[in-house]
Amino acid sequence: MLKLPPQPDNCELCERAVAKLTRHHLIPKHLHRKKRFQKLFTKEDLITRTLWVCRPCHNAIHKARSEYELGLYFNTREKLLELEELRTFVEWLSDKPEGFMPKFVRQK
Repeated sequence: MLKLPPQPDNCELCERAVAKLTRHHLIPKHLHRKKRFQKLFTKEDLITRTLWVCRPCHNAIHKARSEYELGLYFNTREKLLELEELRTFVEWLSDKPEGFMPKFVRQK
């Protein structure tokens, strides 16, 4: 049985102390059955490559790129932070209080 990393006290992107974190699968679960991803990653990697993030960071990750791009190219914390829009958002969010929820503007 593979053991998932325990939930930390702080968001692994913005590093704020947040009571409720969500688990972001760096390789989205629905891609685990695709042959390309099975060839590129071990079963353990597919399951355990996760980040514990606050809801605003989680939303920003999924707004930044498609799930396919996230799984293929942005599948580590470091690679995610190479995305300028995500890095800028995380830096901006890092000094906000715990319960702060930014208002996202929907793209048309």
